[in-house]
Amino acid sequence: MSRQAGISQNAVMHMAIFRVFPLQIVGILEINKKGFGRGVTDVVLSQGVLAVSHSNKSVKLYSLEHIVQRCLTEELTLGQQSPLLGHRTVGDVPFGIPVNIQITEPPPLLFEAFSHNGIQIGGFPWHCIYTPPHKKHRGTHYICSLKDSTLAKNGIQNMNCCSLESDVIFFHPAGSGRVIHIGPNTINVLKIISELNSPLPSEVLEDYSLTTHRSNLRPRVTVTSSGRAVRSRFQQLDDDPTQETFRLLEYEDELDLLAIAVTNGEGEEGRAHVQLHDNQTGRLQRKIDLDEPWDETYPHELFFDRDTIVHIEQKGSQFCCHVYKLRTITK
Repeated sequence: MSRQAGISQNAVMHMAIFRVFPLQIVGILEINKKGFGRGVTDVVLSQGVLAVSHSNKSVKLYSLEHIVQRCLTEELTLGQQSPLLGHRTVGDVPFGIPVNIQITEPPPLLFEAFSHNGIQIGGFPWHCIYTPPHKKHRGTHYICSLKDSTLAKNGIQNMNCCSLESDVIFFHPAGSGRVIHIGPNTINVLKIISELNSPLPSEVLEDYSLTTHRSNLRPRVTVTSSGRAVRSRFQQLDDDPTQETFRLLEYEDELDLLAIAVTNGEGEEGRAHVQLHDNQTGRLQRKIDLDEPWDETYPHELFFDRDTIVHIEQKGSQFCCHVYKLRTITK
């Protein structure tokens, strides 16, 4: 059966590719050792770019359009017969869809980088964000041009934060080409300045920055009642539960607002609130206190859709869902 479907022995995995509206099958792409080498651990397809991750921390990008043009052996139509299945019907049980995109040699490489946690692609022109795999680069993020791998000016972003949870960086979900960099007490919204077909490298500039309110930190050196100086061996963490800390960020596209969950470290139980910020300027628009306590030892999720905020927390094997409806404030 696998031989009839065109599945080879050196295949690592297979990927089904469809077009939607209307639903049409492009084909089954075989990820094999001949085309992509050994050590393939993961494959992701996004916006026409095939990203292949390897066990040596390398991520290689290929053009799906180029692969389909060169390696498509036969066009398939769901519900019609195909010679690749011995003239059986494509999509019928148990024959399914045959492999019709077969790679026999490595396709042209668009981009390669060695990264600790994969590569993100966005911006205009295309840029990528990645973190080198070496330990000394943990928490350091590189923003490069996807065209020629040139590092952008100010393209190395590092918050130098000391925290249990690592900082997070990603392209803005609004598709504006901006970058959001979230740390325990700072959120930087960055913009990439670049001219199309310009020989000059692009530049990363700060659009605006948000910070938490921090009370006086414990001094590294304290003096006891007897006059003895005691020096603390450990620095207070940036995400210390007694300090106001950014936890989650969600974007609402219709209102063009950022919803940010912030824990305030007040009282014995952890408390939290949600801040709504204007996406363009970062100006605070509204603050919503959450009724339920925020236990930082459990996972949390935040969703924001128009006038509804949903907070989901997991406590062991149980999930709690808290729904808030926003009301208009009349002055």
